[in-house]
Amino acid sequence: MALFDAIRSTHGSAGSSGPARRVIPVVFPQPVSDTPMDIVYINGFTAQTVIGIDASELHDPQPVRLDLAIGMPSIRACSTDRIEDTINYAAVHDALALLMMTHGVQLLERLAEKVAQLLIEDFGAHWVRVSLAKPAKFDDVDSVGVVIERKS
Repeated sequence: MALFDAIRSTHGSAGSSGPARRVIPVVFPQPVSDTPMDIVYINGFTAQTVIGIDASELHDPQPVRLDLAIGMPSIRACSTDRIEDTINYAAVHDALALLMMTHGVQLLERLAEKVAQLLIEDFGAHWVRVSLAKPAKFDDVDSVGVVIERKS
């Protein structure tokens, strides 16, 4: 709910002059357990992909935007300074790029689920928040999308 409260608070109020600037802040998760979580994040990943249910969306790629928060209990790299002891966001970036080219699904919800499972199964994430949006779906809307959270 904090994400939606943050969105509402950035849209201005009735009677304000001019259109309100739409800024969606990075909202980090509430703890999902008593175990402290370290979070690796990727914000603003953009790709072209075929996604949608409308006939006009089923052939030509369209832009999507992805924000990720990837939780791990106490990332060892904080002590070791070794990339092997954390989530390698360069490897995540490459895996996301490949997924966007090959996913074969129609709904943002299903694609977000595929992203979450990729992070949990292939990168060992204990918790993920995936925000997936179509920024160009409607001329009069900044974006439409879905936010999901999953635990391993």
